Amino acid sequence: MLSLPRIRLAIAVAMTLTVPGGLFGQNGKPELKSGIIIGTATDVNGDPVPNATVELKSFDSSDRRTVITPGTGSFEFRDVQPGVPYEITIAAQDFADWKSSSVTLEPGQFKIVTGIQLRIRTEFTQVDVKYDPVQVATEQLKAEEHQRVLGFIPNFYVSYEKNPAPLTAKMKFQLALKVSTDPVTAAGVFGMAGIRQAADSPTYGQGWGAYGKRVGATAADGFSDIMIGGAILPSLLHQDPRYFYQGTGTTGSRIRHAMFSPFVTRSDSGKRTPNYSSLGGNLASAGLSNLYFPRENRGVGLVFGNFAIGTAERIGASLAQEFIIGRFTKRGGHMQ
Repeated sequence: MLSLPRIRLAIAVAMTLTVPGGLFGQNGKPELKSGIIIGTATDVNGDPVPNATVELKSFDSSDRRTVITPGTGSFEFRDVQPGVPYEITIAAQDFADWKSSSVTLEPGQFKIVTGIQLRIRTEFTQVDVKYDPVQVATEQLKAEEHQRVLGFIPNFYVSYEKNPAPLTAKMKFQLALKVSTDPVTAAGVFGMAGIRQAADSPTYGQGWGAYGKRVGATAADGFSDIMIGGAILPSLLHQDPRYFYQGTGTTGSRIRHAMFSPFVTRSDSGKRTPNYSSLGGNLASAGLSNLYFPRENRGVGLVFGNFAIGTAERIGASLAQEFIIGRFTKRGGHMQ
């Protein structure tokens, strides 16, 4: 039989061995079993997307991992902490990025992520369209320089555009020189000189010498009128020297438009303004004729007489442009 002292010793030893275990059982936390997340990256047709970058990241920890999908498009993340919210993002070439909602696993959970469909990336192309009036005017002028009545008579000073861009000063001189040096213009000078020869106007007399003088006078009249009224004054006064074809509306409105064109034109800003360029060109050309006309054909009266004739010719030409010439003018390579 055990004595009382030995019984007490045995109890003390047993308590010593039991209490630490009890304390560990009360204060220690058991380790939670990690989970697994798997899924497959597919496109909207259900085909797997290889070489996609799949990233798993937690919101409240530093756990962040990345894998690349094989040809099957599948991915797997092991040792995922339970109770921690995660997010999955998938990026692939030519596809828009895909992002999951928050994913939180239970201890030991095997989670299959479904509904992964990568859509083709929408390319955003921004096109800045800027209106460059000089460039537009250049293109319109190129078209006007090919306008010919019946395919050979120059008709460059007519704009058939509804909203033509204003010409620069350089373009105005370019257009004036284009008309002045055209072979058909030269032929017209010789023809007009022949008519003046028959009418003995100006009074140079007859013969080849007189005809030569009339050719020179006719060329000087035309060149001074074109350059002053079609280039110099329009550049200085910022006016457009062209005739703007109306082509629509009532006959009365078209007649008024044509008859007033020598007196009213457009400024480079697009506003209607008195046509000082056309009137000034006529007057200057008539005045310059005093330098080379015979003495009996000079004088103030003849200057204003020629000015009136020139203005009347412009009115007639404008009416012809509006109702006749436009029908026989090649525009854009064909008859309208």
